[in-house]
Amino acid sequence: MKQITFHPANERGFADHGWLKAAHSFSFAGFYDPKKIHFGALRVLNDDIIAGGMGFGTHPHDNMEIITIMLEGELAHKDSMGHVQSLLPNEVQVMSAGTGIYHSEYNNLPDKRINLLQTWIFPAKRNVTPRYDQKIFEPTERINNLQMLVSPIDTEDDGLKIHQNAWLYRATFDAGLQTTVKLHTSTNGFYIFNLEGDLEIEGHQLGRRDAIGVIGNEELTITSKTKSDFVVFEIPMQLR
Repeated sequence: MKQITFHPANERGFADHGWLKAAHSFSFAGFYDPKKIHFGALRVLNDDIIAGGMGFGTHPHDNMEIITIMLEGELAHKDSMGHVQSLLPNEVQVMSAGTGIYHSEYNNLPDKRINLLQTWIFPAKRNVTPRYDQKIFEPTERINNLQMLVSPIDTEDDGLKIHQNAWLYRATFDAGLQTTVKLHTSTNGFYIFNLEGDLEIEGHQLGRRDAIGVIGNEELTITSKTKSDFVVFEIPMQLR
């Protein structure tokens, strides 16, 4: 049976810590909504704006697949696996926290804000050896195309690898373009987060930062009403 969940941007949780302005699509930190705990294996989708020179001090994670998509600015990353690297716009980072890692994240620009999406996905396998990877994705390759950013570690599909049967795409569409995306696994669902522009999906109009979850459709038609930039998740709906 098809189920549709519409998440308007203005119904997200919002936190203003001065140096950090965060919008939470799902319950996180001080934001709790019993109807928005997770969407299948998708546990966190945070839209973070970090002030110049500020950031998150060293903190732990375990048994989570963490994906960071840089939208604006430069993020300095340091972790207990020995990685000291920066993330730039159009770059994606994945961390399989597994048995446990520590890391810190800071805005590398002292006088400019940065904007990033951070996503947490429950893993299919717990207590794996922690791993890290990052990659710049050429923006021209997502013009009017679903550019694969993330895919399961046991496939030969494009993108960075995670320990979950999930795929993540980003696309920048011209006005009037329509595409159909198909599930790899029939028990998965779709979650679309619209970064910019206007989309139409399953009769719903999505503006900037609106999102929609669709379960029970093995394929989904996405229509770009204006020039748009959006992210598509294919996510397992059953947690192990």
